[in-house]
Amino acid sequence: MLLSYLTVKGYGEHEINIQRSRFITYIDRATTEEEALQFIDKIKKKHWDATHNCSAYLIGENDEIQKANDDGEPSGTAGVPMLEVLKKRGSKDTVVVITRYFGGIKLGAGGLIRAYGSATSEGLNAVGIVERKLMQVIHTTIDYHWLGKVENELRQSPYILKEINYLEQVEVQAYVEKQQTDSFIDWMTNLTSGQASISTGDVEYLEQDRD
Repeated sequence: MLLSYLTVKGYGEHEINIQRSRFITYIDRATTEEEALQFIDKIKKKHWDATHNCSAYLIGENDEIQKANDDGEPSGTAGVPMLEVLKKRGSKDTVVVITRYFGGIKLGAGGLIRAYGSATSEGLNAVGIVERKLMQVIHTTIDYHWLGKVENELRQSPYILKEINYLEQVEVQAYVEKQQTDSFIDWMTNLTSGQASISTGDVEYLEQDRD
């Protein structure tokens, strides 16, 4: 599992107009090729009357699955520029469909490459990019008199407070970057003078917005 990677926040759409042609960008997250193909098929059915429904997707930790489709545009002028933008932006597990309604003015190969690239880039900006960091959930069980100190220190630390469970003792759950697990345990042990019971829980990705 990657320690961190970028992907799109979720589903979104964005439209630009170039030389009277409408370019409608549809973007979503897809973690399998099947999901990507289903998304592309859905947009094609929605815009069955469009001049073109070009697509690209990039899937896998190491971008193992990469596909681009020009859907009738001159070879290499639509799908590939779309895919290249995804690579350049580092957006994994992402599928893009750009629906074009021809406006009567031909753009030429260079114009098409710029148009599909721009439509993809602007679509990504509109949807938003998130960073997914691999986090270790760590459970710290303490007596109630430690809670104020632990919660205060945790909120001011680089670690992320997940939740607090008020049981017979207090259980504090924190998100810690996988490679910082040992450092957190040492930090919490020192903070509580060795009076905390600390255990590791699930490993999961935590999403944070990217500017």
